[in-house]
Amino acid sequence: MGKLYLVPTPIGNLEDMTFRAIRVLKEVDLILAEDTRTSGKLLKHFEISTHMHSHHMHNEHKTIENIIKRIQTGENIALISDAGTPAISDPGFLLTRACVENNIEVDCLPGATAFVPALVNSGFPNDKFIFEGFLPEKKGRQTRYLALAEETRTMILYVSPHKLVKTLGEFVQYFGAERPVSVSREISKLHEETIRGTADEVLKHFETKPPKGEIVVIVGGKISVKEKKEGKYDNED
Repeated sequence: MGKLYLVPTPIGNLEDMTFRAIRVLKEVDLILAEDTRTSGKLLKHFEISTHMHSHHMHNEHKTIENIIKRIQTGENIALISDAGTPAISDPGFLLTRACVENNIEVDCLPGATAFVPALVNSGFPNDKFIFEGFLPEKKGRQTRYLALAEETRTMILYVSPHKLVKTLGEFVQYFGAERPVSVSREISKLHEETIRGTADEVLKHFETKPPKGEIVVIVGGKISVKEKKEGKYDNED
């Protein structure tokens, strides 16, 4: 019986690739990549010659059965996404579940993921938080906002750059203009930046400076009048 490895890849800075990740990708029998062209550049950089197969959201339902059979016959297979940790808003969940159901060992390596540095860098409470990923495009979006408006934990969302201004406007509408927001852009890359402020302040910033690149948005949870007086978002040290 082989094993499935879930291997995180850098979200921008190639120096974030771990020694272990490089070793595993060199040793496995096959690498499943979200986009073989994108991953090909990464493998070339680290001199990894392992064969790749395409595994993405459009074909994963069709390929899982064959992958399971290959692992059961003794092959070790690694799954990578274009950037970050597989299965976090990327393909990976279905294959992992299938391996678990078939008593196949799954080894997820620690490594790069965008939301953790964005959360810690926000300065918002991070003892309790929820990861929302991408919100629904149309159907269910308003319903989700109405539920999140009452959420007291810090919220993490992924937002595409061309939808950021619209999303921040929705924050003002559903969460209120004073809700604290932190937007981290291009994490680990040359032009990395984090903009913090109220929902209204951050909205006005990006209305005048259209955003580019990968974006993670952190939203403070709803706080009570008592918590406001106690300074929930003040420095807790």
